[in-house]
Amino acid sequence: MSQPNCFSWNTVIRAFSEGSSSNAINALLIFCQLMSDGVVEPNSFTFPSVLKACSVFAGLEEGKQVHGLVVKFGFADDEFVVSNLLRLYVLCGSIEDASVLFHKNVGDLSSEIRVRDKRRQEGNVVLCNVMIDGYVRIRKIDAARELFNEMQQKSVVSWNAMISGYAQNGFFKEAIDLFHMMMEMGDVSPNRVTLASVLPAISRLGALELGEWVHLYAERNGVRIDAVLGSALIDMYAKCGNIEKAIQVFKRLLKTNVIVWNAMIGGLAMHGKAKDVLDYFSRMERSGVSPSDVTYIAILSACSHAGLVKKGISIFNDMVNRVGLEPRIEHYGCMVDLLGRAGYLEEAEELITNMPIKPDDVIWKALLGSCKLHKNVEIGRRAAEVLMKLAPHDSGAYVALSNLYASSGNWDGVAEVRMMMKELDIRKDPGCSWIEIDGVIHEFLVEDDSHPRAKEIHSMLKEISDKLSLVGHIQDTTQVLLKIDDEHKESLLHYHSEKIAVAFGLISTLPKTPLQIVKNLRICEDCHSSMKLISKVYERKIIIRDRKRFHHFENGSCSCMDYW
Repeated sequence: MSQPNCFSWNTVIRAFSEGSSSNAINALLIFCQLMSDGVVEPNSFTFPSVLKACSVFAGLEEGKQVHGLVVKFGFADDEFVVSNLLRLYVLCGSIEDASVLFHKNVGDLSSEIRVRDKRRQEGNVVLCNVMIDGYVRIRKIDAARELFNEMQQKSVVSWNAMISGYAQNGFFKEAIDLFHMMMEMGDVSPNRVTLASVLPAISRLGALELGEWVHLYAERNGVRIDAVLGSALIDMYAKCGNIEKAIQVFKRLLKTNVIVWNAMIGGLAMHGKAKDVLDYFSRMERSGVSPSDVTYIAILSACSHAGLVKKGISIFNDMVNRVGLEPRIEHYGCMVDLLGRAGYLEEAEELITNMPIKPDDVIWKALLGSCKLHKNVEIGRRAAEVLMKLAPHDSGAYVALSNLYASSGNWDGVAEVRMMMKELDIRKDPGCSWIEIDGVIHEFLVEDDSHPRAKEIHSMLKEISDKLSLVGHIQDTTQVLLKIDDEHKESLLHYHSEKIAVAFGLISTLPKTPLQIVKNLRICEDCHSSMKLISKVYERKIIIRDRKRFHHFENGSCSCMDYW
């Protein structure tokens, strides 16, 4: 073109700004050519694309220079330009620059003065949304919520940013509470993004009833269940214990991609359905969808939980040699877990030693956990020593080593580890379990008596203990790794958090109603054997999701086949 106009320049710059990092740099270079030619002046549509390009390749300094030109050409008050400039500062981590720009353009949201211009109000909402997203990205969740509360007008994007911000930063209950608030206020209706944002929080707390309500809301209100929302629903049902419903959602999806397949295969793996995992993996490849590294993590995890050592090794080698995927640290973690659980501790330690990438704390924790399982003090001590150097303030290594010493009767070793924990002010995470009854999530800690129905719960615990004794159950006091008398050990086992949650479930639901519980730690062997008997004595299906996997207790047996 002999004389390209501003529209032509903007079109080319915008096209490059929406590509890769190298393309984004080209967008900036084309903008520089526009400025150096001096024939055509940039307009309000030029700068948003240039700023977007700077965001793509994290060009903070270049963005600041463009900011100067924005002011020079008189677009400092243009809301679209300002929102892109604000997004640039946020994505590049310059929250101070973002904050200055934000307050300059928006002012004090809590002021008595109301902005009467509707267009200006909408512009403020856009800038607030970008700022909330920025606070979430740098994990200033309280600052994000404060800004959210100050907003006089909120769009669905505002709610989505805050809900997903809570969920991404581990505030799952707060994400669900905010979702409830959104529904109660009724000013804004949730969309696909809202539902996909709250579902991970629902998944983590195992709130199946709420998850089912979200699914029903989507269907009744015509919310399209695409691959993103579909994979979130599959993940939710799987993590809330209803793998059958997860399969139903999967089968009803019109289009599937690798994310959907990964959600389905990962869900099956979590439930210990290794045979189904391998079947779905085969179907995935036949459908023409190429597996990703995440797919193989799920498959190797399934092999680990099922004790399929040879199959797991074969799949790992196939991933590297045939598919050509480079193993990530998570793949090696699965392999260490696979070998360790099966008792191949020397081989697992050798794999860690020969890994081409530096092992992290998760790898060593997998080995240490296997050493505790098989009571191998020598390798366990070596793993713990490395862990303490990698993560000196993580309680996991200290607790696992202490338990390993205790299981072998080395109480001097236990005392030494606990003294180290005391000196470093390291505390063990308490056991915690959740159960959802009539849409309300109830939380229980070990020896918890804070619940309003504590007396009824303790009475039920006594009834459970008596009934289990009648059928020959003897508490496994070896699971209490403390130097105390057996009577005290039995009392501690009696009040483990998952047992309290089950007791509460039994007194709060009708006979034969399934009970679903989520626990933050691995279930102990005594609780595991107790749950099998409770499921038979009370004719209840009990589903427990612990830190590692699902256990489906029914008629005196568990889906894990006692291998976990």
